[in-house]
Amino acid sequence: QELICLTRDAQRLIREVTCCHGSNIGMNFGKCSGAGLPGHLHMHIVPRWEGDINFMTVLSDTRVIPQSIDALRERMAEAAVKLGLPPIRK
Repeated sequence: QELICLTRDAQRLIREVTCCHGSNIGMNFGKCSGAGLPGHLHMHIVPRWEGDINFMTVLSDTRVIPQSIDALRERMAEAAVKLGLPPIRK
């Protein structure tokens, strides 16, 4: 249940920062599923917009970087405060 709550909060944060219309949420568990290590679990949250046609990096080997990771982290830190979520540390 804790993982689901954390995922929900992360999705709220991503939606606030990216203004996405929806999102895909996926889970990788175990080495052969892409988690890299036996027993490892992680979640992916992919923001989606009306009219986007695919997972760019999965289907077309394309990278889209609309802003620097530092700028995105700063925007996420500000949004976390606004939404009452735990702080995002640098």
